[in-house]
Amino acid sequence: MSRFEQKKEEVDGSWMETYGDMVTLLLCFFILMASVSKVDSTLYEKVQSGMTSEMGKQPSERPIETLKNELAQVINALDTTGQAADVGTDDRGVVLNLDSGAMFTAGSAEMKPEFMPLMRELVATLNNPRFAAYRFEIQGHTDDTPVKTPQFPSNFDLAAARALVTMRALASLGLPPEQMVVSSYGQFAPRVPNRREDGTALPINQTLNRRVSIHVNPR
Repeated sequence: MSRFEQKKEEVDGSWMETYGDMVTLLLCFFILMASVSKVDSTLYEKVQSGMTSEMGKQPSERPIETLKNELAQVINALDTTGQAADVGTDDRGVVLNLDSGAMFTAGSAEMKPEFMPLMRELVATLNNPRFAAYRFEIQGHTDDTPVKTPQFPSNFDLAAARALVTMRALASLGLPPEQMVVSSYGQFAPRVPNRREDGTALPINQTLNRRVSIHVNPR
């Protein structure tokens, strides 16, 4: 070999093994933390997907994000007013908000027939086998305007009746009853303040607070 020829340097790839071990340990750490604490399902999906990508594997499925996007597509296609429903996420999963004014006759728990096409398409999405292991918690909410009628003595009663009617409608369209839970929050879980600090009502906010929320989360 000529003294002017240089020997090719071999690339030391041992660092990749160390890096892989570190990422694996981090993944185990997050799984351990999740097992002993309240799990933020949405955040967990993002962390898991990111770490899987870092390890050079195919991106993992993100069913919560997928469900949110699919429900948003249904709402955008059928809710011509843009006010009947909206969808987002919380620390447990997907939150589907259905506007009580669009769903029910004022002061009643009678569902409007014109709302059923949207319900039917929402159920078609929720009833996908991919979400068979999920629970659907149907929550009734009102604003802070007092309700006191012979049929509904309080806001809790009206919210409970609307949540129950919604559950029955979902079941009639094919959503398994064993996956559903019904609850009433009355006026005590508003999305936004019902009033200003001086007590003046905020009608737009009150409209947002009158709703039936469907929380979709892993069981």
